[in-house]
Amino acid sequence: MTHNLFIDGAVGTTGLEIADRLSGRSEFEQIILPEEKRKDAAARREALNDADFVILCLPDDAAIEAVAMIANDRTRVIDASTAHRVDPNWAYGFPEFKKGQHERIAAARFVSNPGCYPTGFLGLVAPLVAAKLIPSDWPYTVNAVSGYSGGGKALIERFEGEGADIGFRTYGLDLSHKHVPEMQQHAGLSLAPIFAPAVVKAFRGMMVEVPLPISVMPGSDSPEEMRACLMEHYAGSPVVKVHADMAPSELLILNTQEPSDRLDLYVMGSPNCDQVRLMAMLDNLGKGASGAAVQNLNIMAGLDEVAGLRL
Repeated sequence: MTHNLFIDGAVGTTGLEIADRLSGRSEFEQIILPEEKRKDAAARREALNDADFVILCLPDDAAIEAVAMIANDRTRVIDASTAHRVDPNWAYGFPEFKKGQHERIAAARFVSNPGCYPTGFLGLVAPLVAAKLIPSDWPYTVNAVSGYSGGGKALIERFEGEGADIGFRTYGLDLSHKHVPEMQQHAGLSLAPIFAPAVVKAFRGMMVEVPLPISVMPGSDSPEEMRACLMEHYAGSPVVKVHADMAPSELLILNTQEPSDRLDLYVMGSPNCDQVRLMAMLDNLGKGASGAAVQNLNIMAGLDEVAGLRL
């Protein structure tokens, strides 16, 4: 069976990477608007309503507008923007992070693609909170760095343009980053985490860290128990890998990083087990964006969830 697919915002970085992952696949036939029609409301409305599946690669306001244009009860939508990530009427598109989420996505009409940073944070924290190995009322800190491709065309130009000399860019300094509500809600936390994001001079790649002073955290267990919990939670996942041993002496984001749709998780403890560093490694354009969208599309269409992914 062939499904009609429309990627609204197909010429952006996320849209292009989704199309690349779908290249050569016969299960989907893409509805492609000519250049002069891409921003034409009537043409977009027609494409949105003709499609079996729509993937929105748009800013938040434009994504909300696109959903409002759908005038039927059959078109199914994956939204890669932030607009619907904490909306209870939308299934959260992270199939591995919580029991039953794969089935919710498969049955949903509307699926919100997770943010790249929250994917790393939730992949580490949500199962541990659910298992009561770490508290739900702790003021967690999230330290994270990403490749500059996650910032879209403007940030790519700042890092690659003539005379560009940025090596490291920290931001979100007003402590009101749009990813925070997503992290808090889906991890089941009573307190918003302190989120410290940064961008490094690499096109793609992401590292998300959650440090835990477990010696003073009520109810917290050893790093070995945390690692065992994550390994059990993700057992059998073709996408998420929990590393059984301590990480190597360093973890790197390379300038030569290849596209990847994996999520790699590490639990590292101090020699006396009073401190832990939870670490997630992923491609901000892969499991953090386009790869996740294709995985959700596969699940919604009843196909092999890793078809077209780079693992």
